[in-house]
Amino acid sequence: MTQYSKAPVQTNQPSHLMQTYARQPIAFVRGRGAYLYTEDGTEYLDALSGIAVCGLGHAHPVIAAAIADQAQTLIHTSNLYEIPWQTAAAQKLAEISGMDEVFFANSGAEANEGAIKIARKYGNDKDILNGKIIVAEKSFHGRTLATLSATGNAKVQEGFAPLVDSFLRVPYGDIDAIEKLALTHPDIVAIFVEPIQGEGGVNTAPQGFQYLQQLRDLCDQHDWLLMLDEVQTGNGRTGKYFAYQHTNIRPDVVTTAKGLGNGFPIGAVLTSAKAVGVLAAGNHGSTYGGTALGSRVVCTVIDCLVDEAAILNAAKIGQYLADEFNRRLSVHDVNVRGFGMMIGIELPKDCAELVARARDEKQLIINVTAGNVVRLLPPLNLTQAEADQVLDRLVPLIEDFLG
Repeated sequence: MTQYSKAPVQTNQPSHLMQTYARQPIAFVRGRGAYLYTEDGTEYLDALSGIAVCGLGHAHPVIAAAIADQAQTLIHTSNLYEIPWQTAAAQKLAEISGMDEVFFANSGAEANEGAIKIARKYGNDKDILNGKIIVAEKSFHGRTLATLSATGNAKVQEGFAPLVDSFLRVPYGDIDAIEKLALTHPDIVAIFVEPIQGEGGVNTAPQGFQYLQQLRDLCDQHDWLLMLDEVQTGNGRTGKYFAYQHTNIRPDVVTTAKGLGNGFPIGAVLTSAKAVGVLAAGNHGSTYGGTALGSRVVCTVIDCLVDEAAILNAAKIGQYLADEFNRRLSVHDVNVRGFGMMIGIELPKDCAELVARARDEKQLIINVTAGNVVRLLPPLNLTQAEADQVLDRLVPLIEDFLG
């Protein structure tokens, strides 16, 4: 039987992949920590970490060892049976989050679908049919039909009408707009927002994390669910395990994925308070959700995040990066924002070309979102020296671009 010890060699044969991505003209065949490598050995500093996925860097030895061991032991049995690693993973997540129940899915979009189903069921249990969920402009919650409908981006919705009609949209951070909706919509059952908008441009609310406290108060007042999409902000990204932990609130529903598996595809829905027990046997499920392999990865990732003080490092080095970008780019019209290893640098003009320039001229992997925001999502364990490399490679590029 043929065994591949390295990536297959690229050929000139036509690709049979659906063309759903505008792929960049580069392929990486291995990684180590904050670095990626092409077939010819060229090294790239990865300041995107798989779009906030590989929070502990590439090929983390402890996680790799756990995957290899579990793959030789037991990968999957199905949720028809007790899965000890799944029970252990739920326990770890509950302890670190302060939440009560956990459902494991396979992605952020699936986790968000689960949250939307919880809101619907919560409303139906109160005799509210087609309960409405308040969401924010410029949000991103996924590409399934329901999560696409919740997303505040007309471009990604184009061509998929009719959308799910359960969502009421308000400007991000606008409490007055929510209060006005409450006066005219007795069928509202939940608020669903990102603590920091990722795809929307690394947007923070004008009032900071106080926004979450205000949302919590409104949900308590109206008996709504407070649901937070922490697919991108969770698992240490902002310098706390979850972004809501920058406050003293506890949401009713939290969704997460991305950094939860450090590259292994797994997501989760966490519930507390009013959302506990809303979904009962037969209401929801997933064939691959919480396999023995995936659940062991979750346990290992959480242990590594804690044992290696990666979250504390994310807060420290992330603040250093933000401060240095502000200082070095102070003469330019830029706005640096974010928390921890989730940083947005808003430029005064569209800057999509910087992705290719950073890659080709500086061997630096970055992202541009919302047209004019350079988005940085480095590994949480980025070192001081690696942070300085990011600065030294990116700042001159932005200065040259802005003239």
